Amino acid sequence: MPDRTDLRRLARRVREGDLPAVARAISFVVDDRPGSEDLAKELYLGSSAVHKVGLAGPPGSGKSTLTGRLISYWRGLGLKVGVLAVDPSSPVSGGAFLGDRLRIQDHSGDPGVFIRSLATRGRVGGLTPTIFGAIHVLEAAGFQKIIIETVGVGQDEVEIAHAADTVLYVVTPGLGDEIQALKAGIMEIGDIFVVNKADLQGKDKAVADLRRALAIGAEASPDGDWSAPVLATSALTGEGIEALGEAIERHKAHLDSSGQRGRRLKDQLRAEVSLYLARRISRSVEERLTESHLAALVDRKTDPVTLGHELLAGRGGA
Repeated sequence: MPDRTDLRRLARRVREGDLPAVARAISFVVDDRPGSEDLAKELYLGSSAVHKVGLAGPPGSGKSTLTGRLISYWRGLGLKVGVLAVDPSSPVSGGAFLGDRLRIQDHSGDPGVFIRSLATRGRVGGLTPTIFGAIHVLEAAGFQKIIIETVGVGQDEVEIAHAADTVLYVVTPGLGDEIQALKAGIMEIGDIFVVNKADLQGKDKAVADLRRALAIGAEASPDGDWSAPVLATSALTGEGIEALGEAIERHKAHLDSSGQRGRRLKDQLRAEVSLYLARRISRSVEERLTESHLAALVDRKTDPVTLGHELLAGRGGA
């Protein structure tokens, strides 16, 4: 385990914006290495919340290419951009299938951009329990925009709302996703809807269908003062990217003026603490689960509920 001097040195380098230090710090907190909690505490207390933009949507909607376009847009404004791309996990190693630089190669040499792939580690909703720690590293390093691109598991991506301030839901014309997007809570968490691949046939119909559906369900939105726009973009050609960037800034301004940003931040912190507690409690209880416990279950001498309660209460001796 690194000593506190090494951790403080690493934290200082992160705050100076040293990209290798940022990469090392994220590995520390994501892999839950010894000393990661001390590092996370120091980085959190020395940073402030940054505007986080989440990209959700079904596979094939072009989220990665759109992410690249948003990076270019914000870099053109002189902003530092951090990207956390949540990828499927390898069933063998638990690591992300896709490498850090394979997603958005055009920005690999830009010192104002940091891109990291994170493994889902079995999380269906596309967010990992340690993603918040990675976010805090980027905040401490001075990134002014953080993009969180989820794995692309469709309707299960509502968890992105617990990590991002502004959620973009991305669909494409002709796949039937424009109306499906409004099911299973997506309408409630989408702040901006994007019909990507606008160079394909059916763009106008997809935009019109989404706008009509959003108008019907407007009363269901928890943030009634914000009317979610539907924008057409082409990540391939760059069409509509500037308008999307401006819409993102309008939503950020709305969050600030309405007080919604503070409420969303509290929701994010609640989710972070809840995930931390769940992970620690689960690990603590699993460490106390023995072969004799399992044998008692097999022999029907106890049941999973009773044993679970005993282990949570610190009982259930081996």
